Amino acid sequence: MGDILRTIRPLLSMPSRLLAIGAHPDDVEFGCAAILINEIRQGNPVKIWVLSKGEAGSQGTPEQREGEARRAAALMGAEIEFADFGGDCHIEYTPANTIRLARQIRTDRPDIVLAPHIGENQHPDHARVGRLVRDAARVARYGGLAELQPLPTHAIGHLYYYTVTQEFGLCPDILIDVSDARDLWEQAMLCHESQVKSKSYVEMRLAATRSLGCQAGVAYAMGLYANDPVLLERVSSLTRSSRTF
Repeated sequence: MGDILRTIRPLLSMPSRLLAIGAHPDDVEFGCAAILINEIRQGNPVKIWVLSKGEAGSQGTPEQREGEARRAAALMGAEIEFADFGGDCHIEYTPANTIRLARQIRTDRPDIVLAPHIGENQHPDHARVGRLVRDAARVARYGGLAELQPLPTHAIGHLYYYTVTQEFGLCPDILIDVSDARDLWEQAMLCHESQVKSKSYVEMRLAATRSLGCQAGVAYAMGLYANDPVLLERVSSLTRSSRTF
């Protein structure tokens, strides 16, 4: 029994790997960076994968926006990588892009993936990327795809969606207390100088998480939307609730 415990104990304490995917250089920072900061502080490695450089944005050059995202990632302690999926406003929902994302999932082998919400009433790239990630997470498990050889198959543990701006009519499936990450999260958002100088994105996101926090009885809370039901062994495993009134 002692030998068995020595074998499985390192497996039980292995960190969870997170992959956060955004359509544009600031999506992850505005949408879920506070959640990622919490994970990084727990020793869980985080990678941000960005599928454009914001080429169609009204403010900032692609080079400037890439630099802003790299500074934000460094501040958070996350790895960041950029990929060219055709450019801002040109990301297409196609099998080829699904397979390309599946290849990245097989390469990085994350346990948890965060992607933009798939709701339609927003920047079209957000919904397309969310659907691409959803499909890619499934395709990454299929062993017979020639395009993904010789990478071994990989099944992620969880897929959750985040929202980048407004959350009209949406009720999060999961609330995460990000109170301790609030200040560093704001600094990461402020790295995107080209974007925050023209619109009050930072204030809007802080207000949204403050509102969710007040409802849940904490200072700041960030919502995630589950792609699949969360499986528990016991209902008593749920130790906190967001119902405070």
